[in-house]
Amino acid sequence: MLPAATSLAKSLTEAGHTAYFAGGCVRDKLLGHSPKDYDIATSATPAEVLKLFPSSNEVGAHFGVVIVKHQGHHIEIATFRTDGSYKDGRRPDSVTFSTPEEDAHRRDFTINGLFENPVTGEIIDHVNGFRDIESKTLRAIGTPAHRFQEDALRLLRAVRFSTTLGFPIEETTLSAIKENAHLLDKISPERIRDEFSKIITSPNRRAGLELLVSTSLIDHFLPEVLALIGCEQPPQWHPEGDVFTHTCIMLEMLAPHAPLTLCLATLLHDIAKPPTQTTDPDGRIRFNGHESRGAEMATEILTRLKYPNAVIRDASHMVSRHMQFMNVQQMRKSTLKRFMSPPTFPEEMELHRVDCASSNGFTDNYEYLNAKAEEFANEPLIPEPLVTGKDLISRGLKPGPRFAEILNDIQTEQLENGLLSREDALAYLETLL
Repeated sequence: MLPAATSLAKSLTEAGHTAYFAGGCVRDKLLGHSPKDYDIATSATPAEVLKLFPSSNEVGAHFGVVIVKHQGHHIEIATFRTDGSYKDGRRPDSVTFSTPEEDAHRRDFTINGLFENPVTGEIIDHVNGFRDIESKTLRAIGTPAHRFQEDALRLLRAVRFSTTLGFPIEETTLSAIKENAHLLDKISPERIRDEFSKIITSPNRRAGLELLVSTSLIDHFLPEVLALIGCEQPPQWHPEGDVFTHTCIMLEMLAPHAPLTLCLATLLHDIAKPPTQTTDPDGRIRFNGHESRGAEMATEILTRLKYPNAVIRDASHMVSRHMQFMNVQQMRKSTLKRFMSPPTFPEEMELHRVDCASSNGFTDNYEYLNAKAEEFANEPLIPEPLVTGKDLISRGLKPGPRFAEILNDIQTEQLENGLLSREDALAYLETLL
């Protein structure tokens, strides 16, 4: 993408306009990271950009933004601008085309307010962003409260940048986040979801979650997490502390690039411990049924945040089954194969691993399942059925509970290696009938 963006910037410059790389691509380059995309800021108006690149897309011409397709890449070209008031807490009511310096000062954080001359490599810094990159500090441009009142999503973006970059938030900026946390109520669930997903999948996800809690931002989109704090657990099984501490340790123990569904399932696996907590007369703490109630809560939470159905299904499924791992060594072969067959099982294994490693340290069931995975590796866990519904219908049976029970019984015998051929299975069917 860099050659394509550079070529566009040169075309703008040759036409008499100023053109700089802007924002995240400049920040990432200075941090030694490979930019995911390149944005260009220019003195050219949208009309002038469209005249130079006539097949472009005017997706945000009102805000001075044009998307140009060049050399197979889509690159955003935005006119230097100053924003008007933000009545909806999301986007400006109006924009005025302006200068690079004014454009830099309307951006969110100093590390995102830098420009780079694509031809010379010169960094143009109107907001002391280079200083904050060197000191690894996240600081809002101008008055922090104003930045967050303009667009409340910047509250979550601050946590996201702090989490993903490992930059502490400067004190005045941090105070403004806490004071304006309530503004997050104005933001759509979809926008919150996208920022939260980047936080929870970051290798530094534990720090991100703790920052969401300490700033009170989580109160406004995932308040159920707050009940985990101070929710005591049986010390003989959880010497690490309360449910929140246990969850944080698990998140930290996940692989750096753990998938979203696993990160969400880890966060929510014990979400129902507070509402299911009871104490026996002898003082023992219990959480009976917290896995099934947790799956319901996970579904409610992820639906509220507008996650895709597949993400909701898989994360909730993992939450619902995480307590079954304690019984795997007592399962029949057929039950165990069925237990290991869902596509989520590799992620469930990782959830179980960190669940135990963060608390009691038991590895017996994890090792047992790994050994069984090797033992079963030479054939499908769930082989093709030897008998189908057609066979039952041909014998006069009608679909219904007994119909399904018979097919399940035959599959169980097959999984137990009691049936090795279709002939064996049909003979077994006759005994059932």
